[in-house]
Amino acid sequence: MMEVTPLDDWMARRMHASGMPPGAGPERYQLERIRETVGYARTHSRFYRARLAHLDPSSIRSLADVARLPFTYPGDLAAGFADLLCVSPREVERIVTLSTSGTTAPPKRIAFTAADQELTVDFFHHGLSTFTDRTDRVVVFMPGAAEGSVGDLLRRALAKLGADATIFGPISECGQALETLFRSRASCVVGIPCQLLALSRYARSRVPAKPVRLKSVLLSADYVAPAIISALEASWHCRVYGHYGMTEMGLGGAVECRARAGYHMREPDLLFEIVDPGTGAPVKDGEFGEVVFSTLTHRAMPLIRYRTGDLARILPGPCPCGSSSKRLDRVRGRLHEAVKLEDGQSLSMADLDDALLGDPGVSAFSAELETGAERDLLRLTVHPVREPADTARWAARVRTIEPLDRLIRRNRLDLEIVRGNVPFFTTGTAKRRIADRRKASAGRVPARGTPFTFAE
Repeated sequence: MMEVTPLDDWMARRMHASGMPPGAGPERYQLERIRETVGYARTHSRFYRARLAHLDPSSIRSLADVARLPFTYPGDLAAGFADLLCVSPREVERIVTLSTSGTTAPPKRIAFTAADQELTVDFFHHGLSTFTDRTDRVVVFMPGAAEGSVGDLLRRALAKLGADATIFGPISECGQALETLFRSRASCVVGIPCQLLALSRYARSRVPAKPVRLKSVLLSADYVAPAIISALEASWHCRVYGHYGMTEMGLGGAVECRARAGYHMREPDLLFEIVDPGTGAPVKDGEFGEVVFSTLTHRAMPLIRYRTGDLARILPGPCPCGSSSKRLDRVRGRLHEAVKLEDGQSLSMADLDDALLGDPGVSAFSAELETGAERDLLRLTVHPVREPADTARWAARVRTIEPLDRLIRRNRLDLEIVRGNVPFFTTGTAKRRIADRRKASAGRVPARGTPFTFAE
């Protein structure tokens, strides 16, 4: 029988510690916490004091009533750090500054108390226990040099499990990263999907190839293409798990269990909703929409109905692991990072990932959209694993994206495939986006949120 996610027991203990009576479900716990959060934010935040002045927290009688609360937008964080802060500066343990999607827009700043960060460590501790224990040696390919960075919080969580952790940082050179795997005798790695894919293909290209022996891999911080999961499992003979999180959430949001049938959410600390991106109205479980969350326990800077810009859905029904808690489906892309094409079509890096990264001859790629002589030009720079570079095959893969192929066949879009000259290219911590260099670049989808962002 499959093991139930350890997050169920964690949720039960958190509910008991909060004074919930026996038999009370997660919905009652979250209802009490959102009322408290609204009351706390109205009292301590100038922003929410004005935004929620009309609202009595006791009027929130069910989780469905949360939909009556106004949204919080990324621009609110950029415009009003001091107004959103609910504690004195002396109580702030860490401030993370995030760039926004516009080049001239002010950056967002998010603050955390030590207690806020400890709650993330607690979530990581129990989430990682799904596939990690004290016998494991874990290499973390994410930023970890600064106290409170994601790698540091993972290190603290792994220490609670008794596991040995090596914080390598993002992969900029595959040779050093591979040597670290061998030297540490790693059984588990945590990293960015495309970087670990490049590392796995680099490892297989070495002559003679030395096998990488891993038990599990946790992917986070970017879109997880199914092709990457398949490639890592085939190369490293391991099980690959996914995590969803954002800096604004406190870095931890939801993680897969052994069934790998959706992400079990961090329900003690976050209330998730899915809304129609255009109208903002809630959608039913099983329907795709924009991920919105409210923090339930953050003290420094609580966020109420924060719009992420991420596209996903709540999966209906119980998990095959036996848990009845709600699960978030894998995020399908970011609404604000798609670029508009003709005929109302759009294109995202997630679309291109799905098309290209299943090719074992591709280590990485970048994309840019330009104004051509007669029509737009999509130029893809593809970095091959080895020669010869098969640009025709890559073009055929890209044209499996139906809206793209339709525009190309109608001579409304040109496609150019360029061979990259950097073997096993990785992008460091830069966000992977389609660079829209068109002169009339008003075609970018409006920004609605910021994905998990790295900060030291």
